[in-house]
Amino acid sequence: MTNFTTRLDAKFEQCKAEGRSALNCFVAAGDPNYDDSLKILITIADAGADIIEFGMPFSDPAAEGPTIQLAHQRALASNQTLAKTLQLVREFRKVNQDVPIVLMGYYNPIYKMGCGDFLAQAREAGVDGLIIVDLPPEADDELCLPAIENGINFIRLATPTTDAKRLPKVLQNTSGFLYYVSINGITGTVTPDFLVVEKALIPIKAATDLPIAVGFGVKTPEQAAIIAKFADGVVVGSALVNIIPSTIDENGKATDETFEQLTKLTTALKQAIIEAR
Repeated sequence: MTNFTTRLDAKFEQCKAEGRSALNCFVAAGDPNYDDSLKILITIADAGADIIEFGMPFSDPAAEGPTIQLAHQRALASNQTLAKTLQLVREFRKVNQDVPIVLMGYYNPIYKMGCGDFLAQAREAGVDGLIIVDLPPEADDELCLPAIENGINFIRLATPTTDAKRLPKVLQNTSGFLYYVSINGITGTVTPDFLVVEKALIPIKAATDLPIAVGFGVKTPEQAAIIAKFADGVVVGSALVNIIPSTIDENGKATDETFEQLTKLTTALKQAIIEAR
């Protein structure tokens, strides 16, 4: 457990007090380019995202389905770097101090920057949490424990294959929330069986007081509402990210339609979550 309070802790407390689940929205940093990425962050925050998971572009995002892999490719093609991702968070914090930002991705770019340098910059920029999908609990000394020392939540993934023997290890040093992956496989490909997910959360809830957010495969307001009945957070990524390639112009720039559609979907997701309980 951590002995500090972050925006994530405050946000989940707020949602609990309002009797609802939190809406976690995922977009990739630098997709489709730096300037539009900043506008997208602001747009989804204004439209009702409670928490934003901000993908750190990487050349081999192994856990992602085609939609988010392509988002990483678009971002890298527009010369997005980890340093620029941290700069986007700084720019966002100039206009929004409320919405927590969780950087999500892979360890390699952080390792290349240097953990100490990365964590110092992340804290200064206004990052609240990290989800590093390829760092297991056995490697907590690498980044997890230093992140906690810097006042940044380290969020762990639990999956349908996380059994009772493994769960304590997953929960150890996890803070902010636990991210439950609702399917076996990659993001945004299949729709989860919500009844199975609800049952899977029972032993996890018994083992931890952490908020549990459910993601992978949640695409529509209707699906978000089902999960919002039993989870503390609902994560939507591919459905939002999909809007970008279908609405950008021939120069790879976002259009009015990009922001209109992102606003429309985020608003609908939030409304469905509010009305779910």
